[in-house]
Amino acid sequence: MIAHRNLGFVAAAATLLAAAPLSAIFERWTWLIQATIAVAVVAAVAALTRLARMPLWGQVLGMLAGLTLALTWLFPGGTELLGFVPTPATFGHFAELLGGSVEDMRSYGVKVPDTDPLLFITVLGIGGVAVVVDVLAVGLRRPALAGLPMLAVYSVPVAVYVDSVPAVPFVVGAAGYLWLLVTDNVDRVRRFGRRFTGDGRDVDVWEASPLAAAGRRLAVLGVALAVALPLAVPGMTGGLLDTLGSGASNGSGGRPGQGGSPGRIDLFASLSGQLNQSEVADLVKVTTNEPEPFYLRFGVADELRPDGFRVRNPTGRPANRELPDPSERTRQGVQQTSYRATVEVTRNLSMPLLPVYAEPVRTEELNGNWLYDPNLQVVFSNRETSRGKRYSFDYVRSTYTPAVLRRAQPLPADHPLRRQQTVTPSVPEVQELVRTLVRGKNTDYDKVRAIYDYFSTENGFSYRLSTEGGTSGQDIVDFLTNKVGFCQQYAAAMAWLVRAAGIPARVAFGFTNGSNVDGDTYTLTNRNLHAWTEVYFDQMGWVPFDATPAYGVQGSTRSAWAPDTDAPEQSAPGPGTSSAPDQGEASSAPAGPDAADEDIDSGLAIGSTTPSQQAPVWPWWLAGGLALLALLAVPALRRLALRRRRSGRAAAAVAVGATDAAAAPGDGPSVVVVVAGADRARADAHAAWDELLDTLVDFRVRVDRTETPRATADRLSREALTADTAAVTAVRLLGRAEERARYARNPLTGEPLLPALRSVRGALAAQADRRTRLLAAVLPPSVLLRWRIAAADASSWLVAATGRVRNRLLRWNPRRLLADRMAR
Repeated sequence: MIAHRNLGFVAAAATLLAAAPLSAIFERWTWLIQATIAVAVVAAVAALTRLARMPLWGQVLGMLAGLTLALTWLFPGGTELLGFVPTPATFGHFAELLGGSVEDMRSYGVKVPDTDPLLFITVLGIGGVAVVVDVLAVGLRRPALAGLPMLAVYSVPVAVYVDSVPAVPFVVGAAGYLWLLVTDNVDRVRRFGRRFTGDGRDVDVWEASPLAAAGRRLAVLGVALAVALPLAVPGMTGGLLDTLGSGASNGSGGRPGQGGSPGRIDLFASLSGQLNQSEVADLVKVTTNEPEPFYLRFGVADELRPDGFRVRNPTGRPANRELPDPSERTRQGVQQTSYRATVEVTRNLSMPLLPVYAEPVRTEELNGNWLYDPNLQVVFSNRETSRGKRYSFDYVRSTYTPAVLRRAQPLPADHPLRRQQTVTPSVPEVQELVRTLVRGKNTDYDKVRAIYDYFSTENGFSYRLSTEGGTSGQDIVDFLTNKVGFCQQYAAAMAWLVRAAGIPARVAFGFTNGSNVDGDTYTLTNRNLHAWTEVYFDQMGWVPFDATPAYGVQGSTRSAWAPDTDAPEQSAPGPGTSSAPDQGEASSAPAGPDAADEDIDSGLAIGSTTPSQQAPVWPWWLAGGLALLALLAVPALRRLALRRRRSGRAAAAVAVGATDAAAAPGDGPSVVVVVAGADRARADAHAAWDELLDTLVDFRVRVDRTETPRATADRLSREALTADTAAVTAVRLLGRAEERARYARNPLTGEPLLPALRSVRGALAAQADRRTRLLAAVLPPSVLLRWRIAAADASSWLVAATGRVRNRLLRWNPRRLLADRMAR
């Protein structure tokens, strides 16, 4: 019973370890504390039932009852007896928690907060798995099958977590499973008694048998491969390598344009693959009854860190339900007009965000998987992407006047929005510039306008694509110093400066106005992707400011409260009017600085070093193909080099023989024995014979290393070369040369070994099929066999060296030293 109690404890601990990957989807560790309590109760009840010698079905009922008591105490409904005894109303409360968990799973994106419904279903699932693991590992003594329910726990974060689950929780869970297997193995050994070695020395249980040690090594190797392989193979998501390789970027977001969790996407980086292409690609088609629409937006970056602006996890309610109506809030002097729009997303745009105009109030044709965050004003999903979506929505357009914005009062110092979105990293250059710009400005709007007007031609700013991107503190300083950049730098720099002035600001992402194809229908392409700044005013909400020069952005729109600073004063546009040419009117764009270097924004090159056109892909494919061909050619080149080296030796032997024959013409046969020449002749004969054996292996002719050279030559003459008399003579010559080199005092000299090799090779090639000839030329089996033998020898040496090191270390094991001392 002691062994069973120990195994039950290990089963409970292994279940908790297997639940470690759930840490990837929860913000806090409350779930772990509650799950530990529930699993401890289940393990305690299981131990008590086994102590009472109850049958297996009684143990299962006892563990389920203990789990119910633990859930009742952890998630009370107010109707329990003594605080932990459930009543019928308690189970009704559990049903409400289960229903609420479904709603919360639709409402929250990872990482999720500690809500009672989500915690309840998590603890219930882990407790249920603990019951199943205990039954399999202890009751049925099948611990290997316990890995299936443990794997079910691991599959939950894998299914709901868009990015790769971190490697560390997987290793922790695998270690728990291996611990359970090892404990069961040790328990089985104890039941058989003590172990003894061949020399009569008893072996403690802690000393592993060779088979167990091999099993542990294989288990560790398997876990290491399971963790390392997804991180190293291209195309497999690897959270660790992506994190190390992303540098300052914290949002992986999967492959560019492939969707991902909204809170895990870095909008400055992850869309470059789909959106920043050299050719023009249609992404969105929008139809609206608004005469002069503003920007269509889909994302917001409002978390400022030292490495730049980042995206937070959005939270919200289903978008197909009632949304907040901004017209219900009193905004004195703000003009609000309701419009309707229909959006069709092409298959070229795939992301977990839907493009909408600001302040939507009602949506149609969207299911409950799409949620709306009223603070960020974005529509997002953790389960679907925007690819091929068609939907309609009503929205409210708010327009402002400078006079109205000047009446907005500064937010109180303790206002949550001001505390969160005015804290900036310490960059002395930025702080000094902001103090200079806002000196003497009394209202928030005047401060924002002073910062906005700073990004003008008069102050030396210009729009250019050939600049490096980035939104960190050092990047902002470089941009403010060089005064040359594109949309992401203008938007991030203005938001940073506005925050430094004590006013909340953020960076918005979306589309500028596209080409008007049919009255109220606009086509938006990758050239319309854009970033701009949004500033928060009290009682007004988020107000857009686009500091990027209008001449550099297709479909750029300016307003009365944020006019085009580079346009003449008298031509300042009215509210909602466009100050930049459309795609078809690029020639009428207002002249800006360095007109010869200007270019239209070819897409929001978010995250790339330059927003220039994407480099062609074919060189990479060509380089990869050449590398693959070079790798495949290595065996053939190795075989060719070896054959050439051996043929050089045989040719040298022929030349030496010819020289000896010509040395004494007409003097009759003479034999000159030279030790160096004899050694060379033996080496040449061995090289020719080795080449013959490799040729036999290449053409799949049986090679028997136990045969003598003469026996091998006779067998080849009878079996493989019967149809070619010249080849039979050649192979007998090679056999005789090898035989003389091995056993005779004087080796055979002056014979044409190289022509003999060619004759045998030609005969074997003529008799082989096409596949054999192709493999002999491209992937010679003799080379592959030699490599396999070398790998096996290296592996054997490594195992032997590891064993020697382990034996040396075991000599100084404290437990063994203590046992030896007690034996004396």
